[in-house]
This record gives sequence, C-alpha cells and structure tokens, in this order.
Amino acid sequence: MEILRRPREMQAWADFQRAPGRRVGLVPTMGDLHEGHVSLVRIAREQGCDVVAATIFVNPTQFGPGEDYERYPRDEERDLLILKGAGTAAVYLPGVHDMYPEGYQTFVEVGEVSRGLCGAARPGHFRGVATVVAKLFHVGKPHVAVFGEKDYQQLAVIRRMVRDLDLDIEVVAAPTVREADGLAMSSRNKYLEEGDRKAARCLSRGLFLARNLFLEGERDPMRVAAAARAAIEAEGRAALEYVEARDPETLRPLAGPSNRMTILVAAHVGPARLIDNITLQGGETA
Repeated sequence: MEILRRPREMQAWADFQRAPGRRVGLVPTMGDLHEGHVSLVRIAREQGCDVVAATIFVNPTQFGPGEDYERYPRDEERDLLILKGAGTAAVYLPGVHDMYPEGYQTFVEVGEVSRGLCGAARPGHFRGVATVVAKLFHVGKPHVAVFGEKDYQQLAVIRRMVRDLDLDIEVVAAPTVREADGLAMSSRNKYLEEGDRKAARCLSRGLFLARNLFLEGERDPMRVAAAARAAIEAEGRAALEYVEARDPETLRPLAGPSNRMTILVAAHVGPARLIDNITLQGGETA
C-alpha cells in the first residue's frame, strides 16, 4: 500500500494506474475509520475497480466556528492498518497547507441541494465539502467514487456537483452500516458516554418507526416524519434539530403523498451532533 502526501504524488499515482487501462476507485474519508468506511472500499472493488485509493483529510473548511475540528478523532497509524487490511492500494494523506496553500481563494458552491437540513445548521459546510471533494477528484482521477448514504445530503451535493461540472466520475452510494442496536456508525459516536450512547438510539428507533408506518400504507410524508419526530422528542437526552421528509433525488420538500421519500434526522446527544436517514419506496427500504 502506497502512502502519498503531496498532490503531485497522488496525481502521478493515478496517472500510472490509468495508463494501462486500470479502473480506479476512490474513497474519501476524514479518518478515524470504522466498518462503514471499510465497506466503501469493498463496494468500490465490487464496482469493478482494479485498484482502490482512500484519502484521509480532516477538512477545516467544512467546520464552522465552535465545531469540533480540533478534537475530531485522528489516528493515522490505526487507519493505515485498517486500509491495508481492506486491500487499499494507496492512501492520500495531504496536510492542510497542501490542500489550502497560502493565498488560497477558490471554492465550489452547490446551490439548492445544499440549503436547508444540515446546510441551514452549518453555514458554509457544504461549500467546504464540495471544494475538498472536487480537489480530491482532480488529484485522484477516479473512475468511481464511493460515499456513504448516512451523510445523505452530502451525497446529494456531490452528485449535483459531478453532474453540473461534467466530471467523468461515477458516484456510488453505499448503504449505511449500523451497530447491532441500530445506531448508524460514525466517528462522532466516540464522543458519547454510556448514557448518551443509549439515548442516541432514538434516531434509528424513530426512523424504523417511520418505516413501519410507511410499510403499513401511510404515504403522507408529514405523518411518516412525525413518527420519527415523536420517538426522538421522547428521549430526554436528545435535542432534536430537524426531522424532514424529502424527495430522495432532489431533496426538495414533498408537497403531498408520495410512494418514495427519504426521512432525514439530526439531533444533539451529549457532546455529539448525530445525523441519520432512511429512504422508503413502495414496500422496500434502502
């Protein structure tokens, strides 16, 4: 497994892989890896990629004032062992000054899909996400890039950016990986003490209740979302930020009954801001 730390090194690696016609996969991460990240590498390979590269970069431009940039979990040695075990061919680990050298002033803005939901709570967050992902795409030169559905709005933003900028990259969505009790895997779960950890299950519990209501035939998005809202609001340790039903493709609010909807939730539990979602369609969930 090759370790690359400079943009030119990553570009040279990508060029070398692509020259003989190898299909390149890319898995961007912020490190502190768990099974959810490992599944992204596996899915990239299942998409026919001959080689898969991962990136590890805690991106300062997607954190707002007072957020957890400084304390975001970092463990490079452990992450590299995990990626090596997953069969990753290369890892790109740029420094902040490699990504944003002195005088840096270029950013990528994605419009409507980045507004509302997490975009409302974290101004500038998706500008930082779109910018860093665009830069990683330019140096990693992937045919396929894999992102987790847990960060659903992020996935929508990246898909919109790829479409609008005519990037020749296939963006693949990977299903959310959950703990045995239903909690979506997240690096921020490490912030939770025992009591908060149990309380955090209210997010997935609410989503599963919404799913059950949908499977029983309810198609009113407001009523389906209300089932999730009630479960989260019933948990005293959780401070609900939002519960919304949106169109799975556009993330626009649904105006009436629908056979397809994504329920997205965000809540603060203890020191952690947690997000989760579930997509409902017909008699199935995704």
